[in-house]
Amino acid sequence: MAVIELTHANFEAVVTDNDMVIIDFWASWCAPCKAFAPTFEAAAEKYPGIVFGKVNTDAEQELAGSFQIRSIPTLTVFRQQIGIFSQAGSLPASALDEVIQQALALDMDKVRAEIADQPAVTTH
Repeated sequence: MAVIELTHANFEAVVTDNDMVIIDFWASWCAPCKAFAPTFEAAAEKYPGIVFGKVNTDAEQELAGSFQIRSIPTLTVFRQQIGIFSQAGSLPASALDEVIQQALALDMDKVRAEIADQPAVTTH
């Protein structure tokens, strides 16, 4: 599957309508982002059942800000609308494969139960 461009307009629908979405937060001026792009695109071809999207942090500053992106590239994984992984830095193909395999192996019912068991966060 081709890598899709994620924007403020389509982000929520893409994450909501797909079981797993892997997002690369990047910018055109970022050398590590450019180096990671072929690895990300190859993974998109290898895993056609997963949606791979890219967020251009320059064009989508509000979206990047909502995820508190401070360093790029940053890889974020959603599974069943739950953010399960986020890490700054470029990954080699083997590490990206490992992240994908671990995400696919998660018992999402257990993840939801663990989230439900966490105490509510209050702000003062």
